Amino acid sequence: MERLPGFRDFYPEPLPSPEDWSCDARQHVFDSWRSVARRYGFREYDGPPLEPLDLYTTKSGEEIVGQLFNFVDKGDRAVSLRPEITPTVARMVAAGARAYKKPIKWFSLPQLYRYEKQQKGRLREHFQLNCDIFGEADRAADAEIIALLIDQLRGLGLASTDFVIRLSSRQAWQQFFEKHHGDPARAYEFYQIVDKIEREQPEVTTRKLADLGVATSAVEAFITAGEPTEDLAAVVENLAARGLREFVKIDYNVIRGLAYYTGVVFEAFDRGGKFRAIAGGGRYDGLVKLVSGGRVDMPALGFGMGDVVLTELLKDRGRLPKFSAGVEVMVLIEDETLRTDSLALVQRLRDAGRVTEYSLTAAKSDRQFKRAMELGARSTVRLERDPRGVILAHVKTLATREEQVVDPAVIVTKL
Repeated sequence: MERLPGFRDFYPEPLPSPEDWSCDARQHVFDSWRSVARRYGFREYDGPPLEPLDLYTTKSGEEIVGQLFNFVDKGDRAVSLRPEITPTVARMVAAGARAYKKPIKWFSLPQLYRYEKQQKGRLREHFQLNCDIFGEADRAADAEIIALLIDQLRGLGLASTDFVIRLSSRQAWQQFFEKHHGDPARAYEFYQIVDKIEREQPEVTTRKLADLGVATSAVEAFITAGEPTEDLAAVVENLAARGLREFVKIDYNVIRGLAYYTGVVFEAFDRGGKFRAIAGGGRYDGLVKLVSGGRVDMPALGFGMGDVVLTELLKDRGRLPKFSAGVEVMVLIEDETLRTDSLALVQRLRDAGRVTEYSLTAAKSDRQFKRAMELGARSTVRLERDPRGVILAHVKTLATREEQVVDPAVIVTKL
């Protein structure tokens, strides 16, 4: 039996092959994501992996259905595995807004699913860090969410030489489109063209823009000028005050393809241009109102950062630590008459929070010691009876080969 295309198995280190995905690396990233988000005062939430299909079609239109794992369930409901969690959190906030003081600062680590063509950096499932702020319209919130993204990447050992946050503005592009007499009904179509401008053939872009009555030269001139809007200037000033100016730049090539963005938008890229976008986000002030059917109107903004491209970047930069089983103590049972006492010692060590291993069945001493080395154990402990019949513990520190003999009752303290 083989796994489905576009899905992954996660193995503990060492990996069966270099192409396999590491569960240790995944947990390393998750731990860092959680730690940094909590440092910023964000609280963790989660939602169901299965949602009503119209939660996504209401936000993105019927065309999104082709990208979903959707079906009709046994209750005759049209449902879908979640392709993103932003609509879910918007629904949750709309339902529970009165229970929380504003601004609401939440994060989540969902597994997401999209039925789309597989390519480098994009699979049919991935894990994603989502961080969002609800209930704050001031530009300071935009700067806060971008600072959080920067520190998330710094927390994993990446520096300003490794990545850059490219800042743009959906409002600036909207004003550009209006200035060039674009049809308001086709604004989203225009945003989609600009979003793909770096990936599309120039002649294709020119043809699509001409169909909207916009000259490619005008678009290119707007991008080249890169004049920051008042909002973008305020965000950059805020980040500069934190000492984070070197991590960001104004770049109107970024527009974000999703229809719901309303203000400052941004994407994180590696400096070398080797990978797809690491993360992306922006302000989406109308989504809560849309999802709640107009009952709740609340400003919002956030970003998402997937694990696939990020892990590839961390590998490329050598920023992943060397993973091991994390065993602290290997209890060697060389005298089977002491197995009962050794098991009691194993349990006492584990109760004290020590990662402890031992041989489940009788085995030669050298085989047990070899296993301790394979697991990277820091110490070994073996029980032995002295000539008086008193049981003593022989503790060896493997790094120095230093050994001491102690009373088993104090073994936890000695380790």
